[in-house]
Parts: sequence; structure tokens; C-alpha cells
Amino acid sequence: MKTHQVPCRSSMGGRTAQPALANLAGTQCDEQVFKYLNAALAENTLLAYRTDLNHFLRWGGAIPAQPESVANYIAHYATRLAPSTLSRRLVAIGHAHADRGLPSPTDSVLVRATLRGVRRTCSRPIRQVAPLQKADLQKMLCGLSGLDGLRDTALLLLGFAGAFRRSELVSLDVDDVVIYDAGMMVRIKRSKTDQEGQGRVVAIPRVRGRYCPTRKLEEWLKVSAITYGPIFRRFNRYGQLQDDRLSAASVALIVKQRSEALGLDTAQFSGHSLRAGFATNAANKGASVASIRAQTGHKSDAMVQRYIRNSQVFTDNPLHKIFVTK
Repeated sequence: MKTHQVPCRSSMGGRTAQPALANLAGTQCDEQVFKYLNAALAENTLLAYRTDLNHFLRWGGAIPAQPESVANYIAHYATRLAPSTLSRRLVAIGHAHADRGLPSPTDSVLVRATLRGVRRTCSRPIRQVAPLQKADLQKMLCGLSGLDGLRDTALLLLGFAGAFRRSELVSLDVDDVVIYDAGMMVRIKRSKTDQEGQGRVVAIPRVRGRYCPTRKLEEWLKVSAITYGPIFRRFNRYGQLQDDRLSAASVALIVKQRSEALGLDTAQFSGHSLRAGFATNAANKGASVASIRAQTGHKSDAMVQRYIRNSQVFTDNPLHKIFVTK
């Protein structure tokens, strides 16, 4: 049986680190074990660790770090970064120590108390993007033309109808979609809350009219002649369709561009506006929490309930019981 020595891989660059597995560094393992250790965390997660750790190092931090140093780092950026961002940076610092089998300064009373104090004194409201309303979505689509316009139409409709995250939308391949007379079944292989890749399937029925997601996706695949691989691909500067998969950031850019064309405040819209828009519009039409969750893939009712509350702040308001409102 071939064995392979598992290296202690650094979070700072070069070969990607596997932060939580430092206690295995230097042990003799079968090559298959090494392969699965490498896959234990998503590449995007590892990239985020490296980015956050590099910010700490550029400030003047070092690994290993003392609790006093980390606390000073938190205090330095208390008014410049959101507490959630600082919390994420501490996770990266903690993993960098785990890589080397070192105790993490982020577990110290000093660091935890400093972060708690920042949260109490420097808290910021959570930024929420505006949900994309059905009427605005339809207006966006009216101005789209050409092959790239057809791609964007299919992307926006599918993103809205499936309540997909940006990463889920651009990760779709042709074989992830099965089209029937009644609609389509879309398989999400992996998502933000499904790092182990159990996957889920989302049903999107056909709807009447020109805004049917299934019909537009069929049209896009036919006209673009895409028969395998990524469904949504980028165009080069000359307007030629490429084989490369569209990036998640491109989804947000497309939403912002179409919002701007309608005269909407682009700062209020992002790729998440499609997902939020589905939940909000569905709640307004009386869809049950269970049915909305089945589409969005939320693990609990809490987030869905927030969409429902946000959508009914005017219609289900006790002030209607006091005054005769418009």
C-alpha cells in the first residue's frame, strides 16, 4: 500500500492550506487519504482564508501571534471594518495556527472580549439588498436583445424562478437540467450550505407567456448550440461566445446593469436580489413557508419568515386597525 506524508500546508499562499487538519501533518497516510484531505474544504473557502490572513499579516501581524497582537489588530480596524468581517478574519488567524499545531490566540479571553466590545460599540446595520420585483424583472427583460441578451434573459429568469444563489446559477451544467413538458428539474450539485455536496433538485414549472424560464433556457441552449458543459458562459470583448463559465460576480453585474437601465438605484441591487425577489414575491402571493423553503433550500424557517415580514410590513400592519388607510 502506497503511503504519502501529509504536509502541513500553509494558509498564506502556494499550495492551498487545509487548516483544520494540522494534527495529521507529518503522519504517514495512504495516498487516498491525502486526496480526501485536500477536498475537505471548498476551494473558495480556502481562498477566503488566505485573503483574510494576508490582511492580518500586511497590518504587521505574524504567525504565531500573541493575543495582545490580535486584540490590537481588532481595535485598529474596529471603525473601518464590520464586526462580521473582523470575526471572519479571526477564523482565518485561528486556522493558520491550527495548521502548525499551535494554540490559537483567537480563543483567548482578551481577544474574545475585545471583539465583543467592538460589536457593542461599532455595530452596523446588516446590509440587505432590495428584492427584485416581478414587474421590474419583466421590464429588465424587455430591453435585452442579441445572443448575449438571450443569455441574460435565461439567466435572470432561471435565477429568479429557482431562487438560486449566484454561485449555484453559474455552476450549472447542461446535464444538471432535465426538461419535461411540464417544466424542468434543476440539480444543484453543491451550495453554500451544502459543502459536502449532497445536492438538491429544484422544480421549475412552465408558465404562460414570454417570461417562461423553461422556454427561454431551451431557446438559449438551442441558439447558442451549447450541448454540454457550462450553461452560462462569458462573451469576449468582440461579442464572441466563449467556453469559459460565467463568474458569480458577473451575475451581480448583469443585475446592476439592468437595474441602471430602468433608472433604479444600483446600490440597492445585486445578484442576491433574484433570490430575495422570489421569496418576497412568493410570500406576497400567499405561498406557504414550506413551499418557499423547498425552492430556496433554506435550512430553517427563520430566513423565509424574514422575507415574509419584509413583504408584509404595510399590508399586515396593525395601523390598519386604528385608522382608515389608503
